[in-house]
Amino acid sequence: MFIVHINPNSEKENIMADHQKGIHHITILSGDAQVNYDFYVKKLGLRMVLKSVNQDDPGTYHLFYANGAGKPGSSITFFPWPMAHQGVPGTGEAVAVSFAVPSTSGGYWKKRLADEGIEFDGPEKRFGLDVIRFRDPDNMMLELVFDPAADAVDAWKDATVPAEHGIRGFWGTTMRIVETDETTALLEEVFGFKKTDAEKNLTLLKSGSEIGHSVILEKAEKAGYGKNGRGIIHHVAFRAKDEEEELEMRRKVIDHGLQPTTVIDRHVFKSVYFRSPGGVLFEIATDGPGYRSVADRDEDMGKELFLPEWLEPRRQDIESGLPEIRL
Repeated sequence: MFIVHINPNSEKENIMADHQKGIHHITILSGDAQVNYDFYVKKLGLRMVLKSVNQDDPGTYHLFYANGAGKPGSSITFFPWPMAHQGVPGTGEAVAVSFAVPSTSGGYWKKRLADEGIEFDGPEKRFGLDVIRFRDPDNMMLELVFDPAADAVDAWKDATVPAEHGIRGFWGTTMRIVETDETTALLEEVFGFKKTDAEKNLTLLKSGSEIGHSVILEKAEKAGYGKNGRGIIHHVAFRAKDEEEELEMRRKVIDHGLQPTTVIDRHVFKSVYFRSPGGVLFEIATDGPGYRSVADRDEDMGKELFLPEWLEPRRQDIESGLPEIRL
């Protein structure tokens, strides 16, 4: 049995002291869990910081990949559904995930992607930065943004990618919506973003965070229906320092005429969910206690299946129903 030891308060306090506004995590629907792990850990060099289950569907994994420290602003998470059909993005959705990499790493990443058999486009300039685009095994649009701000962020030294070229965390995400004004107001008034630039039908909003600092609103001319399935972003989560700030942000969401959930305990953070004016599912997530809080040691992060206490009595049945992931 995997015994969960919650770390001392000092670990939580360290996370809180480093609080910045921005993206907390992004959650996506995927296909095969092993294929997903191999791509994000072995090919892109992320770290699996938590292996758990979907609390609303415990027969499905919830996999969390991030930078070495598992910092807010770095974790991309997945619900793997092996039998899911291919999704098609529409309007009212986040449609791309952008990772921040050092500004001088373009040559390395072009060679690495080519060596791994991953087709890519670019680099091309967007908002003054070079961007390379490619897709994951479930056709999810990914981007590498070569950002000088990423140079100062620590990389995971045990990754399959050399630390000097490694992914630091999110640069941001792109949301495709028809009406952008209300979503812009929400991002500015609740989540601490500011509109900083625009190109064609793209509006850039930025926060002060060192990672997870950018949201691009792609204005669509008309609504277009998508299809849920593999490769579709489920939700985008934004950072709250602690539960007190989360409740204050929740009140602001209500003031915008929206209907957030109550606070839900996800054990590594507290969550509030609501549908944004543009249609994208948003989450407010606290910085703490963090992924490290449910591992005995730093090196144990992501190694064993974490279950919340209320699912522990079902551990044997849950584990027997989940596919093995070879780490």
